[in-house]
Amino acid sequence: MEITNNFNVTDEHLGRHVLAEFYDCDPNILNNKDRIENNMVDAAIECGATVVQKCFHMFSPFGVSGVVIIAESHLSVHTWPELGYAAVDLFTCGNKCDPKVAYEFLKKKFNSKNASFTQLNRGILNHETMQLTHKTFELAQQINA
Repeated sequence: MEITNNFNVTDEHLGRHVLAEFYDCDPNILNNKDRIENNMVDAAIECGATVVQKCFHMFSPFGVSGVVIIAESHLSVHTWPELGYAAVDLFTCGNKCDPKVAYEFLKKKFNSKNASFTQLNRGILNHETMQLTHKTFELAQQINA
């Protein structure tokens, strides 16, 4: 299912925030801190982002959380290997990088058999006035695969 909102042609957005759900993933991948860290950094590079810093943590008995700070914002992850599930945020600003490229990359790297995402446009800017519109983010796209 794909949903696309039509918004004022004079409106733009400062950032794209993809909220991704990865199901039926390989639990051995999701419980490997080094692999998750490498996959997240590679996803950032793959989508055209500039990596600034990273921080990852392995939980006991299982699960990994981490964030890759990029010049364009961030990519973050939390895994539940025992459920084969990973929740990922891909937030990018500007037009240099595409968070949906990172989504597709991670879907393959996690060996996810089912995945979905919702893309929100954040920071709605009126191009004519160059002022932020005081309204909630806009739902730009939603995919359930």
